[in-house]
Amino acid sequence: MARGRNSGTEANEEDKKKLNRDSLKKAISIFRFVKPYRIKYMIGFAFLILSTGTTMSFGLLIGQITSVIQGKSAFSLNQVTLFFVGVLIAQAIFSFFRIYFFSQVSERAMADVRRATYSKIITLPIPFFEQRRVGELTSRISADVSQLQDVLTLTLAELFRQVATLTIGTAIIFYVSWKLTLFMLATFPVIIIAAIVFGKFIRKLSKLAQDQLATANVIVEETLQSVNIVKAFTNEKLEINRYGTALQQVVNTALRAAKFRGVFVSFVIFALFGGIIGVVWYGGSLVLSNEMPFADLLTFIVYTTFIGGSVAGMGDLYAQLQKTVGASERILEILGETSEVNATEEVPLFVPVQGHVRFEDVRFSYPSRPDIAVLKGISLNVAAGRKIALVGQSGAGKSTIVQLLMRYYQLGGGKITVDDRDLATFNVTELRKNIAVVPQEVMLFGGTIQENIQYGKAGATEAEVREAARKANALQFIDSFPEGLQTIVGERGVKLSGGQRQRIAIARAILKDPAILVLDEATSSLDAESERLVQEALDELMQNRTTIIIAHRLATIRKVDMIYVMREGQIAETGTHDQLAMQEDGIYANLVRLQFETIE
Repeated sequence: MARGRNSGTEANEEDKKKLNRDSLKKAISIFRFVKPYRIKYMIGFAFLILSTGTTMSFGLLIGQITSVIQGKSAFSLNQVTLFFVGVLIAQAIFSFFRIYFFSQVSERAMADVRRATYSKIITLPIPFFEQRRVGELTSRISADVSQLQDVLTLTLAELFRQVATLTIGTAIIFYVSWKLTLFMLATFPVIIIAAIVFGKFIRKLSKLAQDQLATANVIVEETLQSVNIVKAFTNEKLEINRYGTALQQVVNTALRAAKFRGVFVSFVIFALFGGIIGVVWYGGSLVLSNEMPFADLLTFIVYTTFIGGSVAGMGDLYAQLQKTVGASERILEILGETSEVNATEEVPLFVPVQGHVRFEDVRFSYPSRPDIAVLKGISLNVAAGRKIALVGQSGAGKSTIVQLLMRYYQLGGGKITVDDRDLATFNVTELRKNIAVVPQEVMLFGGTIQENIQYGKAGATEAEVREAARKANALQFIDSFPEGLQTIVGERGVKLSGGQRQRIAIARAILKDPAILVLDEATSSLDAESERLVQEALDELMQNRTTIIIAHRLATIRKVDMIYVMREGQIAETGTHDQLAMQEDGIYANLVRLQFETIE
């Protein structure tokens, strides 16, 4: 949570400084996703120009109709009206195609942004995910990308329209009456200064609201992922209040931003329409003194209204663009991270290994707490096909050894080799294809049982899946379901028991057919019958594979070739079960006595 809050605070501190050229350049760089659709975007932009042009002709047409009514035009009223209707029809057609082409570009480009952002996130190393919460990342893909989409479909078109209206309208009224134009433009400096002052506050508050919404999304993500815990402790009310508090912060910040926007827009409207009243007064005096025709005054007033509307909309557009700069910066920050896997390149050919694993004086501290040494010179040697167990209290470093073998983190010192080849020289995908992990808490994806087993080998046939399930002692309970392998399992496998989920995880590992197997306390949370079935499946899985077992239940590791007892990041004892159990004052012997006393 601290990370989420800190990142938001840092972002807002950056916002306070300036909206500089670099930040705008970064925001514009997100438009590289529009490049594949540039032809459609240009067509849409052409229709935008035509739509704006027809809109800008309305003032001239109204002036022309006024001239016809006054008898000062060569055209008839019917001719001018018919031409006006034709312009309206053209304007409607142009607007339709503008929206149609811009929508095509924005939908496809934003799908590409989401795909690229998700692809980047999923290929980033583990330390990245330890520094960010899931809700924050999902908010980037959803809320921030939606912000960009609004800009592509609405804001840019509206910005162009407003600028064009302001520019063309000013040129027309200057042509109609330069005296009246200078009189009107006298109010603009006040509005521009107000836009700069209010814009800073609006940008700051809008970005803060976006970050607070991401924090609220984190709460939803966490509570839904751990809904069983919430219900077990009857904390529904607590979580509702927690989410409600987070949402209230979003509402409060958004309302503060709305207050500034409201004050700014109200001020602009007051200034503009006050200016229009002044224009009418001064223009009326010019008409009365025969310095300008009444039709020109009417044209002037229409275009002044257009210009006023465009200036009034600039404040909201400015705030919208500032929000977009913030959203694009956050997305670009993720896209700029260094992936550990290149998902766009060809999957490397599977190069099987024998499974000889060696740790040589390995030292390690987690990136989040570099001052605390987790491993302090670990050395161990596991010959191919041998089975070892890592035993010790929580925090001794057992799981860290496995994480380093999987190359989730960079070593702090020492060396790890597989088949006498430095781990750092392996392609990450190549390495991990040779390793399978059966964890204590099995994660099953929403989908069928077959799809979950196939996760071990994409594209495996149903016959291969059934054989893996049979070896994992899972086929009997799978066939007891009416849909068999096509049975849908809920998110995280909540419809299956712990033992059933474990056996599906084992079937997944069997299908993968790895050279190196990691069992992370795979039977510690099972009842006796489930443990027996799972242990039989594990015995099948461990055959002829290098196996590293992290265990609390010592009875499950009596048959391993070597046991390493860990304490405070070091290997304190090494030997077989019988050898270590005989050491009267040994750590392992003491653990054995404690477990048997507990059983008795």
